[in-house]
Amino acid sequence: MKKFLITFLLAFPALAMASGGAHLDRSPNDLTDKESLKRGAESFVKYCMGCHSAEYMRYNRIGKDLDMTDIEVANTLIFTRDSSGEQTKPGALMKISMSKKFAQSSFGTKIPDLTVIARARGADWLYTYLRTFYLDDSRPTGMNNRVFADVGMPHVLWKLQGLQKANFATEKDADGNERQVFRNMEIVKPGTMNVEEYDAFVTDLVNFLVYMGEPVQLERKSLGVYVLIFLFLFSLLAYALKKEYWKDIH
Repeated sequence: MKKFLITFLLAFPALAMASGGAHLDRSPNDLTDKESLKRGAESFVKYCMGCHSAEYMRYNRIGKDLDMTDIEVANTLIFTRDSSGEQTKPGALMKISMSKKFAQSSFGTKIPDLTVIARARGADWLYTYLRTFYLDDSRPTGMNNRVFADVGMPHVLWKLQGLQKANFATEKDADGNERQVFRNMEIVKPGTMNVEEYDAFVTDLVNFLVYMGEPVQLERKSLGVYVLIFLFLFSLLAYALKKEYWKDIH
C-alpha cells in the first residue's frame, strides 16, 4: 500500500501538468444520444478530417452503430475519393490523403490520428480545449490555447465561435512574487454561433470522439453489471459450499 501511494503521489504532478494547470470544464457527454453522435460525426468529417485521420475506424461501423444506411453514410460522412477517383466506399477506413511525411515537412510535426484521442486526453480536456482558443500575437497562427499552451494547431472553428481574448490579472503569491492569473474569456469578434450554440456544437463533436475511442463502451458497461451480479451470486454459492465441506470440522 505504501508503494502504491508513493507511485500515485509521484505521478500526480504529471497528471496535473497534462492540462497545463488549467481548469477543465465538465463535458456533458451522452453516448445514448445517437442524434448527437450523428451531428458530431458530420462535424468531425467536415472540420477535422482535412488534417486528422481516424484510421482505426470504418465509416460503415459508424453507420451500423448510429442506425445509418450505407447511402446515408456516403451522403453525409464521405467526401474523399480513392486512387481511382471514385468516392471512398463505406467499408473503408477513415484515412486522409495527406501523408505523414508531407505533414512533417509542412507543419514541422506529426499530425495525430484522432481515433483514440478521447481515451488519451479525456473528454473534459477536449471539451475545454476546443472552447478556449484565444488571440496571441506571439504565436505563428495568432492563436494560443488555455489547456495546450503554445499549441501548433490553428483555431479551425473560429468562424463558428468567433475570436476571443484571454483576460489575465496580476497577483502576488505568498512570497510576494507577481504572477499572471487567468480570469475569463472575452469575445472580440462574434462568430456565426453564440456561446450556447457553440458549446452544443463542441459537445456533439466530443461526444463522437468519445464514442470513436471505444465504440462498445455502452455494451461493456452493460455487460459489467451482469458480471458483477454473477460474481455476487457465485460468492454466495461458494460460501454455502465451503460451509458444507467444513461443517464436520467446525
